[in-house]
Amino acid sequence: MIEEEKNQFAVLIDADTGAVLYDKGMDEYRYPASTTKILTAYLALKYGNLDDVLTVSSDAVNTLMSGSSICGLKPGDQLTLDQALYGLMLCSGNDAANVIAEYISGSTDKFAELMNKEAQALGATQSHFVNPHGLPDDNHYTTAYDLYLIFNAAIKDDRFVNYISTKKYTTSYTDASGAQVDQVWVNTNGYLKGTYDMPENVTVIGGKTGTTEAAGSCLVLYSESQDKKPYISIVLKGNSKKELYTLMTELLTNYSN
Repeated sequence: MIEEEKNQFAVLIDADTGAVLYDKGMDEYRYPASTTKILTAYLALKYGNLDDVLTVSSDAVNTLMSGSSICGLKPGDQLTLDQALYGLMLCSGNDAANVIAEYISGSTDKFAELMNKEAQALGATQSHFVNPHGLPDDNHYTTAYDLYLIFNAAIKDDRFVNYISTKKYTTSYTDASGAQVDQVWVNTNGYLKGTYDMPENVTVIGGKTGTTEAAGSCLVLYSESQDKKPYISIVLKGNSKKELYTLMTELLTNYSN
């Protein structure tokens, strides 16, 4: 069990050089919540085909805890991996995470094994994952620096950057009866939604949010300074979304300009 901690954890890193510009507990074990989905998307893009059609299983949606973040998939729905990735990264669908995991590895348990293997290969040696979405589990943990390593690998793929930078996605797929299902998925990133103002002289490209009671409010962000210098910034264990974005704005304003 990770020791309860009220303080926030943060890191700001130059994405070009890997230089750590700010560090507050970046090697402390933390629950990642839905920032877990960064690794899920990375593996989907590495091992999957975006045009492949995925069929939603009952297990993918019925095993999720009540109140879980979903993008509205139902058993028997058929959609492409590309569509599933939008559902995963924009509205943080835990259902999409399970569907993708089953597609890549056959089961969520097997996918978790792949997650741990690939995380180790990326140098994220202080992490352990047991599911593709980040719902609470004592054995599902990471560090801010490990999240940086995973996210830094993911943003090297332009397709991943496209997902995290998309503000809203409208799509259609078919349900179990063959009828059309229309969906509109909106990015949970408060900067991209306009809920919070972007830091001065900083362009937020995209990122991934995460929130559970155990993890607090979390945000992994990819941004550029006014002179196009890229940064990866991470805040974990925010006590509220407002505090999370206040801290992230301060971090980027004070250290990336």
